[in-house]
Amino acid sequence: MASTHPREARERRTLRRSRFGCRNCKLRKLKCDETKPHCKRCTSFGVLCNFMHNIPDLQPVAADTGRPLVVRGKAELQAPVASAVWTADESISYQLNAKCQDFITRYLGRSLITPDDPNMIHVNRRLLRLAFAYPFLMHASLAVAFTYDRHLNSSLGCRRSLEECYHWSQSTALLNRRLREPIEAKDKDPIWATAAALAILTFSSPDACTPEESWPLKSSGYSDLDWLRMSKGKMALWHIVNPLRPDSLFSVMAATFAIMHSPLPEKGIDGIPRALAALCLLDDASTARNNPYFHAAHGVSQILDLPDSEVTTGQTQLFARSIHGPFEDLLRKRDPIALLLLYLWYRKAGRSIWWIELRARVECPSICSYLRLYHRGNAVVQVFLPGGALADRWN
Repeated sequence: MASTHPREARERRTLRRSRFGCRNCKLRKLKCDETKPHCKRCTSFGVLCNFMHNIPDLQPVAADTGRPLVVRGKAELQAPVASAVWTADESISYQLNAKCQDFITRYLGRSLITPDDPNMIHVNRRLLRLAFAYPFLMHASLAVAFTYDRHLNSSLGCRRSLEECYHWSQSTALLNRRLREPIEAKDKDPIWATAAALAILTFSSPDACTPEESWPLKSSGYSDLDWLRMSKGKMALWHIVNPLRPDSLFSVMAATFAIMHSPLPEKGIDGIPRALAALCLLDDASTARNNPYFHAAHGVSQILDLPDSEVTTGQTQLFARSIHGPFEDLLRKRDPIALLLLYLWYRKAGRSIWWIELRARVECPSICSYLRLYHRGNAVVQVFLPGGALADRWN
């Protein structure tokens, strides 16, 4: 920074120097620990350490082999610039520029989905190594990193960047092609991780930038609730890849998955705030068979009274799971009670989960405006909106 004293700047530059360090660390402007044959920075970054002159710069290490990746049919090619990394999935090759490498270092070595979960941080680091062998996973991971960066920097606007769109589309195309082939055991974790990333990308990237352009205020279209289709598509892979199998990277998430798939009550209103139960016409005899709001009301009630810091991804998915059948039909028809339940979920979950917040920015005020515009006479609904008697409780 401009305020740094010249002496301090010289000291920091001196600390970064490494006379006998590997070329990878010098290219990345990092201090090498000079451990041989593989320094710690290269090992953690997933590249082959190159103290020796015959090893290319920033050469990715193939997952589980310790061998450098070779681009089939292009073995004579080397990275044309110092800041590039080449990797491949059989005939597919691509380049990671300096910005992508920066995002890998800044974001992908930790968990963007559950930042405080040590298990997921460990999973993310192992997935990062796999990404060098599976381009569809690398593209998906970079797309999520670019989206997260946009979330942190609101000055970037709400529109998806060109980089987000590129990596998202590349990941989708490569994954779809891979799913047309037989799935081996070693492919299951990268496939599940990519499907989860694509579901997050779809949810966190609404088409609209303003509430006026957003659903439900806008006219009906195919993109309405598009994130639901992606979420259901991801879950269709569950029985194929089984993320809870003993050898899966995701087996450490068993507790989170258990919360996501925990059964909701079969009858009654226990746990649902009285005002919300009255809104949904629920009573002690209510079930999912006789009331379409039953599961959604129970799902959202799981998080309404929790402190924001205690709301987890698994808990938020209880409500998302309830969006199917008659309740989904009501949402698509813009039923006021169904919309209000979604509104309450957005308000609560969006304060805790960054990728929910990105959509909630536009859809939450759009729902509020829609309910005020078209259902202003529904006093039971209006009390939950800002300015209403119950607004302060959950807003």
